[in-house]
Amino acid sequence: EQATARIGAVPVPLRSLWNPDTCPVDLLPWLAWALSVDSWSPDWSEAIKRNRIRAAIAIQRKKGTIGSIRTAVSVFGGAVSITEWWQKTPRGTPHTFEVTLQLGQQDGAPAPAGLIDDVIAEIRRAKPVRSHFEFVLGVDVSVREGVIGVSRPAVYTRLSATA
Repeated sequence: EQATARIGAVPVPLRSLWNPDTCPVDLLPWLAWALSVDSWSPDWSEAIKRNRIRAAIAIQRKKGTIGSIRTAVSVFGGAVSITEWWQKTPRGTPHTFEVTLQLGQQDGAPAPAGLIDDVIAEIRRAKPVRSHFEFVLGVDVSVREGVIGVSRPAVYTRLSATA
């Protein structure tokens, strides 16, 4: 009895541990595993990890639909446009679709290639099994431009060839 008396005093904050918003960062992989998240990368930002856990149930419920693909891509902060084969003019090959992904900048830099690969892998897991897709990546970049004037004298030389 004395050995187990202290166990009752150990706090067990189950509500905060099962909530992706309040779960400690070092326990997020375990929460993802408990919710059957298909893929996980330690390289993702904390926001992406929490978004992926938050959307896990919705993705699993709709898996195999276009809605599941949209939800899976939104986790990474991207906007997606999906065109199915019957929406193209002329009609495309049956059971194909085109995904156009627009990923914004992250921390002032373009999305890294590894993140784009992770998004493509999520699309493969969420899409209907019989369907195939084409992937188009759009880049959202903001650039500051300055106008610089340069003067350069033009020199022309006439070349002539004789036979």
